[in-house]
Amino acid sequence: MSLVIRTATPSDLDAIVRLHTEARSTYYRGHLAPDAYAGPEEVGRSTAGWARAVDAEHTTVLCAERDGVLAGVAAFRTEAGVTTLTQLHVAPSRWRTGVGTALHTACTDAWRRAGVRTARLEVFAPNTRAQSFYAHHGWTADPDAPRHGTHRVLRLVLLDG
Repeated sequence: MSLVIRTATPSDLDAIVRLHTEARSTYYRGHLAPDAYAGPEEVGRSTAGWARAVDAEHTTVLCAERDGVLAGVAAFRTEAGVTTLTQLHVAPSRWRTGVGTALHTACTDAWRRAGVRTARLEVFAPNTRAQSFYAHHGWTADPDAPRHGTHRVLRLVLLDG
């Protein structure tokens, strides 16, 4: 099974939103009302957000495809000198198959090529699966701002290589 990482296009939008909604449902379920992560209004907001991200000048959206099917998506942006991993989602049926690691590596490779030395992200505090994934990849609590509302803020210091 081949895995391809590529830049997203507007034609990927529907598949990205479906995957995003499915992935979010796994960690928000039991913590938020279903309409807050999978209701029609939220799906509409998500669709608009992903459409902006795909077209934004300072945002990169990457798709991971396994055998031609979207298996994961990641997005990051750099604004005012700060690089933020804004999204990294893998279809739950593809968890623990290397998709997340491949997307993460594609992001860090792009950051290194751009001369980025540190990146940040926010992760829903009860989402221990994601926190474990990020810790495995070298992310630690941001010492300047370890929390933002219901989210933990993590920082990654990029080493050469």
